[in-house]
Amino acid sequence: MTGELGVQWGRQQGAGAGVLWQVLRDVVAEQVTRAGRDVLDVVDAGGGTGGFAVPLASLGHSVTVVDPSPDSLAAAQRRAAEAGVPLRAVQGDVSDLAAATGGTGADLVLCHSVLEYVESPAAAMTAIAGILRPGGVVSVLAASAVAAVIHRVLAGRFDEARRLIAATQTGPAQDQGMLPRRFTLPAVTELVERAGLRPGPGHGVRVFTDLVPSMFMDTDPGAASALRALEETASVHPAFRGMATQLHLLGFR
Repeated sequence: MTGELGVQWGRQQGAGAGVLWQVLRDVVAEQVTRAGRDVLDVVDAGGGTGGFAVPLASLGHSVTVVDPSPDSLAAAQRRAAEAGVPLRAVQGDVSDLAAATGGTGADLVLCHSVLEYVESPAAAMTAIAGILRPGGVVSVLAASAVAAVIHRVLAGRFDEARRLIAATQTGPAQDQGMLPRRFTLPAVTELVERAGLRPGPGHGVRVFTDLVPSMFMDTDPGAASALRALEETASVHPAFRGMATQLHLLGFR
């Protein structure tokens, strides 16, 4: 199988997600070299409808999606069938990862948009660390508290923005205790470290994309490529990545 599906997916998802897909491709290539195998065992925790799992399977890897929703898993399997790639779907949550992998472990675990909703982000990260093989890596994607504040300010919801700012002082931010949680990059880094993993590079995903008026993209034929280049630069810049809509961090076993 080729990675053409993954390339197309990265382009379709826009500038910010394209940055994330390139990071994942690089991680996969490094893991293949490290493991000395062409096929990696990948677990997508809370992988839903297979938005990341199917493109990774298109690269030829063995991918298991673990999700509590049978409807989402069915959609993931349909997406995989349409793409002509195998995909294993297991109903469960993060606490079920060890059983889902049959105790064999994983080279790569995706934890994308999961920590916002689980009962305990720390317990979830510990469960993920527990199935990583030595040298394995987890890809963590979480909603940004800074972006949530910015968007509330732009919408005139100043009291909500102030509460979220205050909440970031004590951990993952929740407006009046409601889900989803929002994170800062230091908070995600702490979760990774507390699970016994070594944090790697952090990235901002959709630093500016969600702030750009759509009319610019519709009227300027060069806007999409210029925004993509801007996102690539801002995604790793310490002064800007924290304001991204989502924060991405790698953790290494």
